[in-house]
Amino acid sequence: MKSFRFFLLFSLVPLFSGAQIFFSKTSSFSIFSESPVENIDAVNTAAKVVLNTATGDVQVRVPIRSFKFKKPLMEEHFNENYMESEKFPNAEFKGKINEKVDYKKDGEYKVTVTGKLTIHGVVKERTIEGKITIKGDEITISTTFMVHIADHNIEIPSVVVKNIAEDVKVTVSSVLEPFKKK
Repeated sequence: MKSFRFFLLFSLVPLFSGAQIFFSKTSSFSIFSESPVENIDAVNTAAKVVLNTATGDVQVRVPIRSFKFKKPLMEEHFNENYMESEKFPNAEFKGKINEKVDYKKDGEYKVTVTGKLTIHGVVKERTIEGKITIKGDEITISTTFMVHIADHNIEIPSVVVKNIAEDVKVTVSSVLEPFKKK
């Protein structure tokens, strides 16, 4: 964990110097795939989110192996056969909030974030709708969006093609707090 924070902070220093930085306190990233044979869903609470409130820059890193499934075999297939998590250990998003948000005023703000989504080593430009909720020193970001798995070169063997949908719903909720140097 320390090495991740070290990498994250030093890679972001030029981007965030002199700004108010918020870092994820808690995060929940869930995926859901509905198919005629079986629904597949998993939750990841190890994702990290960083927000620069001065510029609207957002960075997200999701460790693929941290998705937890109800069935261990699904988790194994997800990591080894589809996501190849040894080769592609993280999904990432780097983008910018398009709307102005008053981070000093409590409330809910509908926003769009435009940036690059990297999954399975494939980078796609995306604009994602979401909501920012401000309450005191906490910022909650939430969104739900679809990922078309073929867009990220994730291959599904023909034997199980009816078990996995072509589109996966991603739901995100992350509570951020001001980053404090220790």
